[in-house]
Amino acid sequence: MQKSINIKNKKASFSYEFIDKYIAGIKLTGTEIKSIRGGKANLIDTYCYYVDHELYVRGLNISEYTYGTHYNHEPKRDRKLLLTRRELNKLERKVSEKGLTIVALSLFINEKGWAKLEIALAKGKQEFDKRENIKKKDVERDMDRLKKR
Repeated sequence: MQKSINIKNKKASFSYEFIDKYIAGIKLTGTEIKSIRGGKANLIDTYCYYVDHELYVRGLNISEYTYGTHYNHEPKRDRKLLLTRRELNKLERKVSEKGLTIVALSLFINEKGWAKLEIALAKGKQEFDKRENIKKKDVERDMDRLKKR
């Protein structure tokens, strides 16, 4: 059995409040999928944008395949996301609202072997929201410690 690939964007949940989540396919080349299966991808500072009613992801860093030839891919190129037309239209309407963006949450390989990107419609958190979350986590951690005693 092949090991499971699940690459996460840990910083996204700290910086954004998620409204809706979607699973999107990614249009990749052969060397890109081989690098992903090797776990050589990075989602830091990854976001999605629209060009001609099509959704693209920018900032997704998939390292070059070590055994690739001169046909190897460019690591930080923009990649097209594959969603249904209804989902694309809904997201485009929502993103046109002020303060909403689309961020990548995780990159994984599904049961069929396809690379999928979990994206979320998100609203940026203010500094006081971030501090509030840190306080809440601290209180929960302290409560769990007291329960274990």
